[in-house]
Amino acid sequence: MAIRGLHHLGVSVPDLEAATAFYTEAFGFQVILTESWTQSEVADAVTGLHKSAARGVNLWTGNAVIELFEFTAPPPAPQDLDHPVADHGINHMCVQVSDIQGEVGRLTGLGMTFHSEPVGDESGWFTYGRDPWGNVIELVEPLSPEIPHLDGWEFRTLPDRSYD
Repeated sequence: MAIRGLHHLGVSVPDLEAATAFYTEAFGFQVILTESWTQSEVADAVTGLHKSAARGVNLWTGNAVIELFEFTAPPPAPQDLDHPVADHGINHMCVQVSDIQGEVGRLTGLGMTFHSEPVGDESGWFTYGRDPWGNVIELVEPLSPEIPHLDGWEFRTLPDRSYD
């Protein structure tokens, strides 16, 4: 197989500067690339849009890249800020932390809202929150090898889990 891994996650945002500031301050991402286009045949072919225009940045931290886009054409529809995570489509990104309680407080101060206080068991602590534009971000503080860790991440089969 020629697949080498996940390259990046793309997120459409209504305000590129505000979103860039949020993700760099909240999660330590760094801008590694800026881009823009206006009615590019190549961009239209790739995105499946017609006469599109957008500005974007690629943000990097650790093992992850997020690509933020602010489209000006065609006019984007706003996302329901309270859309259920059960809806079809990409429903969240997850960030590993080492102090989940501290990060919930810090991120709340930066404009995130959380569905609940962190919950956990012997495997780790978890919570879902939303950035200022309604995108769902999970925080995970793994405590057990049953939860994948970024430190020493390697492919392995993990035991099935039920949260009933």
